[in-house]
Amino acid sequence: MIFCLALPWWAGAAEPDTIRVGLLHSSTGSMALSEKPLIDAARLAIEEVNAAGGVLGKKLVAIEADGASDPKVFAREAERLIAREKVVTIFGCWTSASRKAVLPVLERRSHLLWYPVQYEGFESSPHVIYTGAAPNQQILPAVEWCLRHRGKRMFLVGSDYIFPRTANEIIRHRLKKLGGQTVGEVYRPLGHRNWTDVVDQIVASRPDVILNTINGDSNLAFFRELKSRGLEPGKPTVMSFSLAEVELQSMGEALPVGHLCAWNYFQSLTYRSNRRFVETYRRHFGANRVTDDPVEAAYFGVHLYALAVRKAGSTAPERVRKATGGLIFEAPSGLVRIDPENQHTWKVARIGQILPDGQFQILWTSEQPIRPEPYPDLNRGGFLE
Repeated sequence: MIFCLALPWWAGAAEPDTIRVGLLHSSTGSMALSEKPLIDAARLAIEEVNAAGGVLGKKLVAIEADGASDPKVFAREAERLIAREKVVTIFGCWTSASRKAVLPVLERRSHLLWYPVQYEGFESSPHVIYTGAAPNQQILPAVEWCLRHRGKRMFLVGSDYIFPRTANEIIRHRLKKLGGQTVGEVYRPLGHRNWTDVVDQIVASRPDVILNTINGDSNLAFFRELKSRGLEPGKPTVMSFSLAEVELQSMGEALPVGHLCAWNYFQSLTYRSNRRFVETYRRHFGANRVTDDPVEAAYFGVHLYALAVRKAGSTAPERVRKATGGLIFEAPSGLVRIDPENQHTWKVARIGQILPDGQFQILWTSEQPIRPEPYPDLNRGGFLE
C-alpha cells in the first residue's frame, strides 16, 4: 500500500531556500505612472531583507505581475500568482477597484495581501494588511483643516470608481456636520483627459476649495486645464488625496505650485530614517527619482512582512496574519504599528503645500500617530483636536 502525503500549497517544498512573494501592480495603463515606483520600493525592501540574512534562513524572491490598470486583470493575475507561481503572500494593488477585485481570490485561497495605498475605509478584511491610511488618518483631518484655514465652500472632483465616490460620501457627511457646503461634485473615468466642462462647473460654483480624488495620469490634464483658466492657488485651493511627488515630477509646466496634498509621508521629511531611505532609493533607481507616500508604504510593508514571518516561524498566510498584530517598524515616516484589531497601520497625518521643485512644505502634522478607524465615527468631535 502506498500513502501519499498532501502538503499545503504554501509549504514550498520544491524551493527549500527561497520564499516566493508576489508583486501585483500596474506597469501598463493609466495607473502605471503611480504604481511602477511601488514595484521598485518593494524590490528595494526585498533586497534589504535578503542582505540582512533573509527570513527563516531563506531569501525572498519576487514574482511580478502586471495588473494593467484593470480590476479584472488584477483578479486573474492574483489567481495565477497563488495557484501557479505558488507565492506565499502578495504585495500590491492601488485602486480600491483592483483591491476589491482581488479580495474574492484571497478569500477562496486563504491568502494575504499587503495593500499600500490610502483608501475610503468601510473594509477590514482578515486577508488584507493595510499599510496605507484609513479615512480618519488622511481625508477627515484634511477636510477639517481646509474648513478652518481655506473656507467652507467645497467642490468635489474625482475619478469614477469606488475610492473617490465613497471618500466623497464621507466628506459630504463631515461637511454637513461642521457647517461646510458642497457646491459641486463630478466624476470622470480613470485616464480621462478633457476636463474643460468640469472646470466650467468649478468656475461657475466659486468654491473656496477643490477636494481632488482624481487618480493616475488624469491629474496632469486636470491641473493643466485649471492653470489655463488662471485658477491659481487660493482661487480656489486644490486639496488632493491621490497626488504625490511621483505624479508631480511628470507635470512640467502644469505643476500646481501652492496647492495642497494630504498624506502621511512626504519625501521632504528630515528624519534620519527617511534621509537614508531616499538616498538608498535614488542610488538604486536613479538620482532624479522621487519617493512618495504609497512608495514608502510599499517599502515598509515588505519589512513588516519579514518581521511577521520571523515571529510566526512560518510563511503560512494565517500564521503570518496572526503575527502582524502589534508589530512596530521604524519606517521613513517614523514608527508605524499594525493595529491588532483591524490590521491597519497607526500613522501620522500630514498636510503639505507643493513647492516649485515638486517637493512639499509641511504645513500641519498630527501630534501623534493616529489609530486607524476603517469605519470612522463621522459624528464625533473634531479630528484636529
